[in-house]
Amino acid sequence: MKVFGHHIHPPIVLLAAVEFGAAGLAFAASAFLILMNATEDVALPMGTLVFAAVVFSLAVVVGVTSVGLYQAKQRLRIEGVLARILVGLLLAAVFLALVDFFFSVGISGALWGWSFAFSLGLLAATRTLCWRWVDNAVFRREVLVYGAGTRAASLLKLRRRSDRRGFNIRAFIPAEGDDRVIDDERVTKLEGSLAAYAKAQNIDEIVVAVDDRRRGFPIRDLLECKFAGIAVIDLLSFLERETGKVKVDLVHPSWLIFAEGFEASVRSQFGSRVLDLVAATALLILAAPVMCVCALAILLEDGAPVFYRQRRVGYRGKVFTLYKFRSMIKDAEADGKPRWAGSRDDRITRVGAVIRKLRLDELPQLFNVFRGDMALVGPRPERPEFVERLSQTIPYYHERHAVKPGITGWAQLCYPYGSSEQDAMEKLQYDLYYIKHKSVIFDLIVLLQTAEVVLWGKGAR
Repeated sequence: MKVFGHHIHPPIVLLAAVEFGAAGLAFAASAFLILMNATEDVALPMGTLVFAAVVFSLAVVVGVTSVGLYQAKQRLRIEGVLARILVGLLLAAVFLALVDFFFSVGISGALWGWSFAFSLGLLAATRTLCWRWVDNAVFRREVLVYGAGTRAASLLKLRRRSDRRGFNIRAFIPAEGDDRVIDDERVTKLEGSLAAYAKAQNIDEIVVAVDDRRRGFPIRDLLECKFAGIAVIDLLSFLERETGKVKVDLVHPSWLIFAEGFEASVRSQFGSRVLDLVAATALLILAAPVMCVCALAILLEDGAPVFYRQRRVGYRGKVFTLYKFRSMIKDAEADGKPRWAGSRDDRITRVGAVIRKLRLDELPQLFNVFRGDMALVGPRPERPEFVERLSQTIPYYHERHAVKPGITGWAQLCYPYGSSEQDAMEKLQYDLYYIKHKSVIFDLIVLLQTAEVVLWGKGAR
């Protein structure tokens, strides 16, 4: 299902709704406990309690979101889930403290404390009992693939369970003109109409994955299926929805032109800029002490300069100067040859290794956000030398410059640190998905989930 233009698996939405209710139940139980044990009359107006319960439940869901527990691609053991629940509730407490400070909800600290304690138990129980919903076959759509050639075979390359979580492929129907590459046991030859077969097999969706639409394309059969209530979708849109990325190797220019999204309205640009300025100001105020410690640590270990300046390619190909805390030795590229940072790069200092792991080296880029060179969320900016090279080997690479580059982004959440052309190709696919579905709400989701990247050091080098 689509939420603010972003594809989310229905079980994830259901899980969030259940945990929102569990948090509300925890708050109600805490209020009842305090009232029952009060030694004197306690005035808790019903309106205030209901409002506080909603705010509390929202804070819990925001906290759990920020540690990545509503990501369909999350693969954790139960102990990892419980650790993230605890951290998520701590973040929720910070969020709630800020709300209470600015808006004075009027609820005692004891009530908040008991609510968090009960929530910890209820969320742990919910995750233990209900996480299997995400993989439950009840929520999977039965899919029929029209095509048995090269494009159809790309569906079988989805090896990650999270990418196959929302559907089950019932069969492949060979199309005229396909060079069949699908194994015979997975291919079904129609004896009647496509619609009749789909109804008999209780098919929910037909994925059109033919290699050549000019040869015997079954327009009438597909229309009959659509009017019978069976969804019909092309392969690219299907893969985009299920994987959260745009498959560059299957894209043709007409799809980019006619597909929904890739819009840059004045209203959305204004909303994104306001979000950038407000959030960057708040982050700069909160991070100022940490930035001072980072600068001092760099000076003590390796001396000046503290900041590292580098030319990067930004919005519409404009080159700008990016600022970071220096995490490598001086003259790390004394030979003048630009290199990607490796997993065990001997140029990285001891302080640099720590601030890279915690992503603290990125904090000076907040000044790039104020200058308008960058946004908080967007594709990571690359160096001009790499952009020139990658643009020659990776199709549609320049399209990632259709939006401002960001400090964090959808690709950073979904894919680890990249240090090769293949990694750049993978990250581009996530960047194109972000550009296609860009919105203020999507930006907020990415910002929230970036907390997991920072706290657990995902993808850092």
